[in-house]
Amino acid sequence: MNTEEFIRRLPVYLLLDTSASMFGSAIQAVQQGVHMIHNELLNNPHAIETVVLSVITFASSAQQISLLSTVEDFKPPTLKAEGNTALGAALTLLDQAIEREVKRNAEGRKGDYRPIVFLLTDGAPTDEWKTPAAKLKSRAGIKVNSIVAIGCGPSVNMATLKEITNDVIRMTETSPDSIKQFFKWVSASIQRTSQKMVAKADDTNLDAVPLPSVLKWDKTDSGS
Repeated sequence: MNTEEFIRRLPVYLLLDTSASMFGSAIQAVQQGVHMIHNELLNNPHAIETVVLSVITFASSAQQISLLSTVEDFKPPTLKAEGNTALGAALTLLDQAIEREVKRNAEGRKGDYRPIVFLLTDGAPTDEWKTPAAKLKSRAGIKVNSIVAIGCGPSVNMATLKEITNDVIRMTETSPDSIKQFFKWVSASIQRTSQKMVAKADDTNLDAVPLPSVLKWDKTDSGS
């Protein structure tokens, strides 16, 4: 008997800035962070049962370099920093991926849980991003559960992130340790959310753990 259709998945999309400004220790820390998330989820039975992961990178263009896959099938990608910051292209690609990959409700069964998105960037977009951001917010059918945007370093455009989501985190430095702590927080929040969803068997918001001291929620002038 094929039981796959009865398992509701929790889709998690990582949108990662791989522009030239992330070159060196920053991009290495991001890559190590993705590996850490994967390893920690592999050791969590609730996550193995429900979580599916995807990685979308954006530089001069956007690429979905890891299609949505189970924790056991997920292969952390190799990241390279170069080019500009095509955030708008990444949001468009995310919208397309959700439409294509996330299972909808069907007669007699519920589809996947609504996706959770983590967006990390250290700069300002170099392409048109407002239209794809608005489309993502107003999309019909499968809605996005949560978008958490993390702005790293002094050059990030926080106002842009606040137009994309109300859940914006500020990282004042881009040291490898700070980036590592961010990914550890992401991993713990995913694990807590997956456990809560399995227990309640219903949609629920991201169940985030407390932030480490290097990160702070930025709630001022939030968009709607």
